[in-house]
Amino acid sequence: MNRRHWLLSLAVCLAVAPMQATWAADQEVVKIGFAGPLTGPVARVGKDLQYGAQLAIDEENAKHPTIGGKPVKFELDVYDDQADPRVAIQVAQKMVDSGVVGVIGHYNSGCSIPASTVYHQANVAMITPGSTNPQLTKQGFKNVFRTMGHDGVGGVVAGHFVVEQMKAKRIGIIDDRTAFGQGLADAFEKGAKEANGNIVAREFTNDKAVDFRAILTTLKSKNVDPIFFGGLDEQGAMLVKQMRSLGMQAQLFGAGALKSNAFLQIAGAAGNGTQDLEPGPALDKLPAAQEFGKRYKVRFNQDVELYAPFAYDAVLAMIKAIHDANSLDRARIVESLAKVNVTGVTGKITFDPNGDLIKPPYTLFEVEQGQWKSLRTVGGSGA
Repeated sequence: MNRRHWLLSLAVCLAVAPMQATWAADQEVVKIGFAGPLTGPVARVGKDLQYGAQLAIDEENAKHPTIGGKPVKFELDVYDDQADPRVAIQVAQKMVDSGVVGVIGHYNSGCSIPASTVYHQANVAMITPGSTNPQLTKQGFKNVFRTMGHDGVGGVVAGHFVVEQMKAKRIGIIDDRTAFGQGLADAFEKGAKEANGNIVAREFTNDKAVDFRAILTTLKSKNVDPIFFGGLDEQGAMLVKQMRSLGMQAQLFGAGALKSNAFLQIAGAAGNGTQDLEPGPALDKLPAAQEFGKRYKVRFNQDVELYAPFAYDAVLAMIKAIHDANSLDRARIVESLAKVNVTGVTGKITFDPNGDLIKPPYTLFEVEQGQWKSLRTVGGSGA
């Protein structure tokens, strides 16, 4: 390289550096809130959601986004709701007061439902990547959305499947009495009865229980098969182990709650044959989801637990709505979200007038040799 070219290169470098510094200095920080259980029994799910949302934020910022012609930097404002409805309300108010333009969260339906009132009063857009209780979007709030199908659809689909495909004759139901578990079990029972299924017994526990032998003994005496469980994965895994210890041959069936690494670790080989109908497509068969998994692991040095793709897509939808509105005004973002159309890791994200995902897909999974294997996908609008 001659001196002239060297000096020219140096001049270009010196010119670029001030431009980058000016860009960074002029950026307006745009806060998108995140709320989920980051401590407690389901903290691993909360972190999975947080990381999925953060990856979408990072990738958007790498594009040097502008809103209204001005450079912006998106920031994830993270809060722990501890899976506690009272804490969720407090967290929601803190995010509203801190100036977030939208919220990704919550995970537990029992948190999302009360927190949604806070967001509604402030007209802040809320997209949940995990709450599936139908009541959330039946409140008439125009600012509430979700990136997966709700239990009013999934539970009913599961009920029909157990009767029509599994040919179950004597069905037992257990639920944990939470907004999620009870609502899901109610929808399952509705679907099973629509398909002329025979519900032999329904038993109840709570989301803190660890000993299910009394209710399992009752169900065993009634010769049930399968048992549908409305609750979360760790309890489902303990149910399976205790079923096997009692010599029960009944199959455990869930919907949107069991498929996780934690279930496999606790249930072990006893979980073989367990089936779960999960919201979303068969991510293990989608190239876009596989690429997402690789990027996720590079960024956070761990594999996707379960819900990260739904949080990632929630951020994609939120940011797309902000770009479409070309504004940081909360009301305009809510209006824009209602019309958003974006293709994410889990497929096409568009919302109906209630804020629910249009044509949500569901995938049936089964534990085979200690691993979850996708069997089939029902519904969905495609990626």
